[in-house]
Amino acid sequence: MFNSLSDRLANTFKNLRGKGRLTEADIDATVREIRRALLDADVAVPVVREFAAHIKERALGAEVSEALNPSQQIVKIVNEELQQILGGETRRINMAKSGPTIIMLAGLQGAGKTTLAGKLAKWLKGKGHTPMLVASDLQRPNAVNQLKVIGERAGVPVFAPHPGVTSEFEEATGNPVQVARDGVAEARAKLHDVVIVDTAGRLGVDAELMAQARDIRDAIEPNEVLFVIDAMIGQDAVNTALAFNEGVDFTGVVLSKLDGDARGGAALSVASVTGKPIMFASTGENVDDFEQFHPDRMASRILDMGDVLTLIEQAEASWDKAEADRMAQKFVDQEDFTFDDFLAQMQQIRKMGSMKKMLMMMPGAAQIRQQLEQFDEKEIDRVEAIVRSMTPHERVAPKIINGSRRARIAKGSGVTVSEVNQLMERFAQAQKMMKKLASGNMAGLPGGMQMPGMAAAAGQMRKNNKKNKGKNKKGRSGNPAKREQQALAAQQKKQAPAGSSFGQQANQDFNMEDMNLPKGFEKFLGGDK
Repeated sequence: MFNSLSDRLANTFKNLRGKGRLTEADIDATVREIRRALLDADVAVPVVREFAAHIKERALGAEVSEALNPSQQIVKIVNEELQQILGGETRRINMAKSGPTIIMLAGLQGAGKTTLAGKLAKWLKGKGHTPMLVASDLQRPNAVNQLKVIGERAGVPVFAPHPGVTSEFEEATGNPVQVARDGVAEARAKLHDVVIVDTAGRLGVDAELMAQARDIRDAIEPNEVLFVIDAMIGQDAVNTALAFNEGVDFTGVVLSKLDGDARGGAALSVASVTGKPIMFASTGENVDDFEQFHPDRMASRILDMGDVLTLIEQAEASWDKAEADRMAQKFVDQEDFTFDDFLAQMQQIRKMGSMKKMLMMMPGAAQIRQQLEQFDEKEIDRVEAIVRSMTPHERVAPKIINGSRRARIAKGSGVTVSEVNQLMERFAQAQKMMKKLASGNMAGLPGGMQMPGMAAAAGQMRKNNKKNKGKNKKGRSGNPAKREQQALAAQQKKQAPAGSSFGQQANQDFNMEDMNLPKGFEKFLGGDK
C-alpha cells in the first residue's frame, strides 16, 4: 500500500547520509521532498503542512545540531511525527464492565464492513472471547447471506432473523433497528460477551444513511462505533470520515484493503483530521488477514525499518510449541537435521500466512521488493511434494539419494530432476548451518546470525582449545635426548596401575596424616578404624 511513499522517503534520507553536519539549506530541501512525497501519497494537505512544520521546527533545533549523526536524527524525528499522524498510541477495544460488549460497524457500501465483521469476530475469538454477529444490513442484495457464510468460516454464530433482499430489483423490507436490538438481547441471553452489528451502507453519504445509523446507535448504545474505510478511496476519505464523525460520532477507524496497490495516504489522514484513532487494519481476503493497528509499527514499515514485533506475535500465535521444543532439544543434542524436520518447519511457517507479507515485515525489505513480488507462493507446495515423494529412509539419510532415486522422486512429485537437485543443494546448506549453530561456530553464517549465549560459548570453546594446544606444545622439547626421556615418562604413565589416578605406583607409600584430614575421616577412605 505505501510502497511509493516508502521509496520516496528512502531516497530523501539517502541524500543525507555521509553528512557530518546539516545546514539549514539541507533541512529545507529534505522537508520539501518529504512534503512532496506525502502529497503524492494522497495525504490531506492540512496534515502535510502541519507535519512538515513540526519536522522543520525540530530539525532546526538542538535535537539535530548537537547530534553525533544528524541524518539519523532526522529519520528519528520523521518516525515520531508519522506515529502522531497515525494516532500516537495503540488504541484497544473498550470492553463493557457488565454484559456483552457491543461493537457497531459503519461506513460506505463497498468499504468491506461485512467481511471485516467476520475478521474482527475471528480475531476476538482467538483472544478468548465468544462473539456473535448480527445482520442488520437488510438493503444490500445478499448481505445477510454473505455474513452467514463469513460467520461460518470464522466459526462464529450469526443472528439473522430477516433474510434481507436478494436482488437489486427487490425493495428492502424489515426493520434494521429492531434486528440490532433483538441481536443484542439474543447475545445477552446466550451469554456472548461481544456483539458485532453489521449495518447498511450507501454509495455516498446521504441523510437516510446517517439517520438509520444514528437510530441503530441510539437503540443498542454500543461501546464502540468503528468507521470502516477503504484505504484506496483517495482524497474523498477525509470528507467521508468527517461526515460520519458528525453523523454517528464514531470512536475508532478500521482500514480495509490495506493490501492494495493504491497510494493510501488519504486513509492515514483520517486519524489526524477527525482526532479518532485507527484501531484495526484488514490486510487481505482471508478471515485471518486482520491485525490490530499499531502506529509505531506502521511508521516503521513506511520508513522501511520493518515490523519485527508483529512478525513475532504472528509466530507465537501460530507456532506449535511441542514442535518447537522438539526442534530445540534436537538442536541441543546436535542431531542431524533431516527432511522430516525440514518438512515440519515448512508447515509451521505456512501457518503464519503469506511468505511475501512476512518477508516484507523484515527491515530493509523495500530494497528487495521486486524479488519478493516475483516470489511464487506455490514454491512451498512444490517443495513439500518433493519431500513427500521420498521414502522414510531417504528423508532420514538423504545421502543415499542417487540419480535413479532423484528421477523417481521428480516423477512422483511432478517436477523436474533439476528442481530436486536444487532442493538437495539447499537442504545440504541448511544442514551445514544447523551444525555450525549447534557447535557454536558462527563463521560463514549469513548476516552474522547468532543464538543467545552462542557467541560466548563458542569463545570459551576456542579459548579452551587454545589453552590445551599451548600445553601440548610446551610439554614437547626440541632437544632429541630430552624428548626421548619425555616419551619414556609418558609411556610409564600409561602403564600405571588402574587404581592410580595420577600415574603413581599402587604400592607406593602414602601417609594420610600429611593430608591433614578431620579426625575419623580415614574410615571413608578405607583406612584403619
